[in-house]
Amino acid sequence: MAHALDTSGQQKERFLRAMRALQATSDHTLQVASPILEHLGGLGPITGQGLCVELDRVGHLLQFQQDQLLRRIPTLGGVRGLHCTLDGTLYLTFDEAPCIQILDLSGHFLHSLPCSLPGTGAFVSEDVTVTGSGLVLVSSLVHRAVYAFHHLSKASQGKWVKILTFESPRGVGVDALGRFLVADYVSGLVHSFSLGSSFKAIGLTTVPGLCGPRYVSNGPDGSFVVSEECGDVHLFGHAHQPLGSLGRRLEYPFGNPAGVCTDAQGNIIVVDEQRKEVTLFPRAGPPVRLVSKGLQRPTGVACASHGRLLVADNGDNYVKIFKYQM
Repeated sequence: MAHALDTSGQQKERFLRAMRALQATSDHTLQVASPILEHLGGLGPITGQGLCVELDRVGHLLQFQQDQLLRRIPTLGGVRGLHCTLDGTLYLTFDEAPCIQILDLSGHFLHSLPCSLPGTGAFVSEDVTVTGSGLVLVSSLVHRAVYAFHHLSKASQGKWVKILTFESPRGVGVDALGRFLVADYVSGLVHSFSLGSSFKAIGLTTVPGLCGPRYVSNGPDGSFVVSEECGDVHLFGHAHQPLGSLGRRLEYPFGNPAGVCTDAQGNIIVVDEQRKEVTLFPRAGPPVRLVSKGLQRPTGVACASHGRLLVADNGDNYVKIFKYQM
C-alpha cells in the first residue's frame, strides 16, 4: 500500500511538472487541463505541502490571464495618479499639467477639473481618489495639503477646499469604511480621517513606522494597503493594526513597488516600477504575475469591471488596459 501511494505521488509530481512546462508555450493546454485539476480523485490522494502549492499555482494560471493587452490610452504626460470608479470613469493626475483629466475606458475625453486656488494659483496634484458619492480628493506635494473638490449649485462649477496640511502627502485612497487615507512620504506615516459637515476632517488617526510610503489603497475585509518606495507592501487592519507585509510573508522580492489596488475578490495587485511588472497577490496561495512584458516605467494601477486592469506607464505616456480575469 505504501509503495502504491509513493508511485501515485511520483506520477502526480511528473504530471505537475509537465503542466508547468506546457504552460510556458500553450495557454490552450491549461484550459483543456482545467477539468482534470478540478476533479483530482482519479489522481489519488495529494500528500505534501509542496504539491498543494503547485496545484494552487496551476489553478491561478487557469483563473488569471497574463499580458492580455486590450487597449492603450494616450495621456497628457507622466501620470502621477489614477483612479477608476465603479461605473468605469477614469481620473488622471499628471507630472506637469495642473488639472485632473476625466475619461471613459475607451479613452474618450469627458471632462477636466482645473487645479487652481484663489490667491495661490495653479497646483499639480500628486494623486487622486473618488468616493462613491463622487467627491474628488487630491494630494499636493508642493502645497503640502489635501484638497477636496466641492461642487457648487451648477453642475459645471465648483471649487477646491483645503482639508488638511501634511509634510509630504503623496498617495490618497478611501477604505471600505469610507475613511480617507493619505500616505505622508517623508514622515513615514499614513493618515486616516473622515469628513464631516463643511469638509471638516474628523477622527484623524496616524499610523507610523513606514519608510517612504508612496501609494495607499483599500484592502480586503476593511484593511488597507501601503507601498513603500524601494521597499515592501504593508497591510493594516480596519483598526489600523499592522498585519505584516507581502514581501516578508511570501518571501517575494519587490524592486520598487508603486501603485496598489484591491479587486472585488479581495486580491491585492501591485505594480513594480523597477521590475516593470504587475503582480496579483491572492487571498490564499502564491503570487501570480499578471503583466511581465510591454511595460517601460509603470507607476499606477487600478481595477475596472469585467476583469480589466489599468496600468499607468510613464515610459511611453499611456494608460494600458489589460484583461486579467477569465
